[in-house]
Amino acid sequence: MTIELLWVVLITVLTFGEANPRLKEECNPSDLKGLTIFKSGIHVDTSGRLANWVGGNCCNWEGISCENRTGRVAEINLSAFISSDDSPFQAQMEGLFSSSITLLASLQVLDLGGLSGLSGTLPKSIGFHLPELRRLVLYGNNLSGAIPESIGKLSKLEELVLHENKFSGSLPSSLGRLKNLKRLSLYSNRLLGRMPDSFTNLTSLVYLDLHDNSLTGYIPQRIGQLQVLEELDLSSNFLAGNLPPSLANLTAVSVMCLDTNYLEGPIPFPSSSAQMSSLRLLRLHTNHLTGKIPPTFGDLVSLQRFSLANNKLEGAIPSSFGNLSALRELYLNGNQFSGQIPKSVGQLSQLILFNISHNLIQGPLPSEMSSLQNIQALDLSFNLLSLSSFPKWLAELPSLSRIYLAGCGIQGSIPGFLRSTPSPIQELDLSANNLTGSIPTWLGVGSLAQLYLLNLSRNSLVSKIPESVKNLHDLGVLDLHGNKLSGSMSRVFEIGQEFPDGSLTYLDLSDNKFSSGMGQIGVGAQHGIQLLNLSNNILQGRFPTSIERLKLLQSLDLSSNKLGFNLPEALANLSMLETLKLEKNRFAGKIPNGFLKLRKLKQLDLSDNLLVGEIPVGKPLSDFPQSSYSGNRGLCGKPLAPCKPTWFG
Repeated sequence: MTIELLWVVLITVLTFGEANPRLKEECNPSDLKGLTIFKSGIHVDTSGRLANWVGGNCCNWEGISCENRTGRVAEINLSAFISSDDSPFQAQMEGLFSSSITLLASLQVLDLGGLSGLSGTLPKSIGFHLPELRRLVLYGNNLSGAIPESIGKLSKLEELVLHENKFSGSLPSSLGRLKNLKRLSLYSNRLLGRMPDSFTNLTSLVYLDLHDNSLTGYIPQRIGQLQVLEELDLSSNFLAGNLPPSLANLTAVSVMCLDTNYLEGPIPFPSSSAQMSSLRLLRLHTNHLTGKIPPTFGDLVSLQRFSLANNKLEGAIPSSFGNLSALRELYLNGNQFSGQIPKSVGQLSQLILFNISHNLIQGPLPSEMSSLQNIQALDLSFNLLSLSSFPKWLAELPSLSRIYLAGCGIQGSIPGFLRSTPSPIQELDLSANNLTGSIPTWLGVGSLAQLYLLNLSRNSLVSKIPESVKNLHDLGVLDLHGNKLSGSMSRVFEIGQEFPDGSLTYLDLSDNKFSSGMGQIGVGAQHGIQLLNLSNNILQGRFPTSIERLKLLQSLDLSSNKLGFNLPEALANLSMLETLKLEKNRFAGKIPNGFLKLRKLKQLDLSDNLLVGEIPVGKPLSDFPQSSYSGNRGLCGKPLAPCKPTWFG
């Protein structure tokens, strides 16, 4: 080998580190120490990644990335969600988040998101030791304590994602120094105090989510300076006061959410057509907002999703709403709006969902609403509409599949044109009206064959349940309570019988005149029922043991009937049961000892029956008040009077 060739080899070795085997085989000692201590704090790792952290070359460890130039650890990516060729896998780690992580001075990315078993606190000195950090992702962990003030020294930080933890204390004002921060997500923690005014210095912020905390005080007046903000969610806090006028300066906002707070006073924005022109989602629901909707809301031409629900707003709905040509969802329910629905609502050609229930809106409905060709869900319930009859044009809307007209004063029989609507009806709520006649025999055919929800409660319907109801294979919610229906309930329990799993989860036939059909409970395909209410009928006979097949049942109410004989032991097999109401029947015999297995039972009423003997000793039966057992002259034992001793001579 010539001298020249030796020099070439030597230069190559020096350049690529081959001359320094330690650089190839071992990472920086400080990094190695920090990672080793971190690993020692984890006692469960279902992914098996930490088990492969052996040797001195940590740059080859799974989840670790190093800089080529310096060899220092730059990224730790140990997210719970792992993609594989077969299917995504969610890993679990249990243990302590160690402060040793601050030994990795060149760290740029730390992602431990979704590891719900990871506990501990953020190191108080984190801002002093990780100057290169760009992404700090620790969502969905079990971290607690305060967010340290030193975090404001992470000047290169672009993402701070700490949501769904147990962080407490106040928001550090130093967060306002993070001029490069684009994403700040702290929702679902236990943070309290005020939202710092320094947040208005985060001029690069695109996403800000602080919902579901205990923040108080006012929204910072200068928050409108966050010109590139696209998403703002301050919901589920205790923020007070009027919305600051500065919100009207958020000209580049795409998404804004301020719902479920304690905001009060009128809505002061937008004050001109030039403001908030890019806003596409605005949520102000479940607050204490008062006054009228400013007509300038019609200038928010990019708005797609808009909610003012559950406030104290009043007055008329502005006709300028017709200018919101991009609007897809509109929630105005739970206020005190009056007057009529403006004709201009018919111009909202993109509208998919419109909810104006629980207001003081008067009729008639504008015929222009027949132009809502894309509307899928319409809720006009509990207003002062006094419709008298079901509007036929509603049944002609080509996309409408969810209709809610409860408490609208509709009279007469259920209209026949509902069986042939252009779109199959999936949810139909005509409760609390003045409907008369019988349930139509065509229920379960045509447009009503795909019903998931049917609520005809609190009307004056009579006669029997038609046989066609058995065809409602997709039915999940059936509420017929508060009518004058009679005969057998058996057809209801035959719904979807050929489908073993069934879909029925909620069944309320209470306050009628049903006299039979109990024997079919659990025989058909109702295995998914969670609520069953048959109270206030005239049911007689034995309690069917087949009820034990309803394994998901949480609430059972058979009160105020004429059921008799012994309480079946089969009830003890309903391990999910939380409510059991059997009062005002003719049940006799002893309370089965198996009832002690109902560990989730929170409400029990066996009063006014013919039960005898000692109440089985133990929880949960001993925890209920005397009223749960009163009216049974033969019962004794806690919580009633002690049983008298029996003497045998």
